[in-house]
Amino acid sequence: MNGHRHIGTPKPHDPAPRRLVILGSTGSIGTQALEVVAAHPGRFQVVGLAARHNADLLTAQARRFRPRVVALAAERDADILRDRLADMDITVSAGADGLEDLAQYPDADTVLLSVVGVTGLRPALAAARAGKTIALANKESLVVGGALLTRAVRDHGARLIPVDSEHSGLFQCLQGGAANNVTRLVLTASGGPFLGWRRDQLEAVTRAQALAHPTWQMGKKITVDSATLFNKGLEVIEAHWLFAMPYDRLDVLIHPQSVVHGMVEFTDGSCLAQLSVPDMRVPIQYALTYPDRWTAPWPRLDLTAMEHLTFRAIEPDEFPCFDLAREAGQRSGTAPAVLNAADEVAVEAFLQERIGFLDIPRVLERTLSAHQTVADPTLDDVLAADREGRAALDAAGVA
Repeated sequence: MNGHRHIGTPKPHDPAPRRLVILGSTGSIGTQALEVVAAHPGRFQVVGLAARHNADLLTAQARRFRPRVVALAAERDADILRDRLADMDITVSAGADGLEDLAQYPDADTVLLSVVGVTGLRPALAAARAGKTIALANKESLVVGGALLTRAVRDHGARLIPVDSEHSGLFQCLQGGAANNVTRLVLTASGGPFLGWRRDQLEAVTRAQALAHPTWQMGKKITVDSATLFNKGLEVIEAHWLFAMPYDRLDVLIHPQSVVHGMVEFTDGSCLAQLSVPDMRVPIQYALTYPDRWTAPWPRLDLTAMEHLTFRAIEPDEFPCFDLAREAGQRSGTAPAVLNAADEVAVEAFLQERIGFLDIPRVLERTLSAHQTVADPTLDDVLAADREGRAALDAAGVA
């Protein structure tokens, strides 16, 4: 991006295959990334794959894409994988060290980071310190460790390319003007399945209802976060770090059609918007091929088939989880880390039907209020705040 201090500048085009590591290859983003790879034979070389515990799918991926290294979280799962891949020249590793080793794998050009949660911070830092191009789908790395990660990117000549559709949209629009001419960045939010619902209706929300997102197909955690709009609050924090933009110049608009993903307003009053179908393969491919644009078989946007595109502001107190995430971002330091961890345990408890839908913001509010923020945290401070947040259910007395 022109003039941006964190994301970096385009590297010269290399006609050789792009050598790719995918951390989180069996999840939603990882599997769609491999669809992108499959759509461009000979243009990518998958050199490493990592998953949490899905040995079955990782086995199939390894046999199809033939990486040099694969990793799983647990040693027992890695043992299973070693047996299944014994006839192939593939190294199998396990544990957190396996993720970090793959993140800095010498033969990789690009690391797609799509593991879920704070687990992504250490491999993100490892990739940055190794000077990699990081296709970032793990927003928590910036949410909880934004200062640490952007400093490592800057100090080691790495590059961050956003994968989230909204940040990809902003990133693409920012190619159209210098950073010092930007007055405002606007992210969009579908509003989720409960847009316009009354409080008494929200008290009775079921797991199945929360997982029925109107426009996107995503994992369970992020789908619930999209229903509460907590995810959009995290995206505001992510945008703050990605684009070095103060919070008072970051806005969110409700846009139920999910066609406009990001807008950039410039000093002369011009506004650029990025539009595409709500298909994550579009921003994934852009992140993996930047600064080039490759042809793709994904569906194209047909504006003539749409009756209207609508936008509105988020009303005060309409989505309390969004408000709390934005407050944590403005407090900065360890506040986002403790809130993010509290949300992880609260959402998991909701998915297990141990707490109600509106208990999620109650847990978050009590956690953030009780937290003593460390203003300039080390990695240890961030991880301590994460542990504090994971005790949020007991502290809030809701489970």
